[in-house]
Amino acid sequence: MTRQPLRTYGRIKARTLKPRQAGLVETLLPHLAAPAEGAIDVEALFSSSPLPSGGLALEIGFGGGEHLVAQAVAHPERRFIGVEPFLNGVASCLRHIEDANAQNIRLHQGDARDVVARLPDASLDRVYILFPDPWPKTRHHKRRLIQPEFLDELARVMKPGAEARFATDWANYAAWTLEHFTRDARFTWLAERAEDWRKPWPGHVTTRYEAKKLGDCAPIWLRFLRGP
Repeated sequence: MTRQPLRTYGRIKARTLKPRQAGLVETLLPHLAAPAEGAIDVEALFSSSPLPSGGLALEIGFGGGEHLVAQAVAHPERRFIGVEPFLNGVASCLRHIEDANAQNIRLHQGDARDVVARLPDASLDRVYILFPDPWPKTRHHKRRLIQPEFLDELARVMKPGAEARFATDWANYAAWTLEHFTRDARFTWLAERAEDWRKPWPGHVTTRYEAKKLGDCAPIWLRFLRGP
């Protein structure tokens, strides 16, 4: 019997959805949802709203969708896929999408590893992993998203020259992530000075989770380049 991989996230639903959010889950989400199984054809996924392809970005764990939608609005020439397991977060993101009339976003409610595994080789220009579940207890570190197996898949789907952007406010998870990425010869850490990891990159949009300051340190901002 095949064992399911450990979940890298906690709960998937909390409070009851507000009427507008519930309605958007029923009516808008089906039009924006990535296929639940099988290989993901990026061109087919965005065929209902053809756009000049200025690149494809993936945001893993978009929370309430503030950052994802803001990036999509700021870069209408790009395509964005957002993945979030938390139903309330997906519903919140749908509200932001409708309010902004953003046409260049597609969503998946579920495990990001499933989406990454089904994307074509060398299809991503940028990956955002912002404040993922830190699993701070040592016995839970095996549940963290950043693992060698996940970096194998990430390296496969990122184009040469693509960038992965990771942020956390847990010091141990920052050290863990830096260790795993720098051990992998396919990635290069882009920091040249302390300011490069102490301040967010240009164009960052603060998320609700980030504003809550729930971690044990100030946010740490890590950027990694996919090599040739």
